[in-house]
Amino acid sequence: MEKGTKPLRTADGIEYDPNICPVRHVLDGIGDKWTILILTGLKQGSQRFSELKRAVPDISQRMLTQTLRKLERDGYADRKVTPTIPPRVDYSLTPLGQSLVSNLEPLAAWALDARDAVARARASYDAKT
Repeated sequence: MEKGTKPLRTADGIEYDPNICPVRHVLDGIGDKWTILILTGLKQGSQRFSELKRAVPDISQRMLTQTLRKLERDGYADRKVTPTIPPRVDYSLTPLGQSLVSNLEPLAAWALDARDAVARARASYDAKT
């Protein structure tokens, strides 16, 4: 725990340290703007960098590189370099990444079903403020 940081207490009296919360650490790693889109692209099978770039056209090359490195570091993606000229680099999901994607699919389905309701709720809120 960071110096001076006190553990939090939940409504049912359970104490936990947010600095070591495993759920927070996992969600922080996948909750950014690009990660889920890239994981979805990799769900289709092994992809080259350029194929992923086409699958997520509004991502910059730099951000795609950073996100792929993060996915590799966290164990969700694998990077395979084939020594050709120029080198061929393919990315694929690891078993952990496949497990993550399969658990995200129900959330994605819910988001598709709920998007109109969310849009109406936002419009209603915005009209009040």
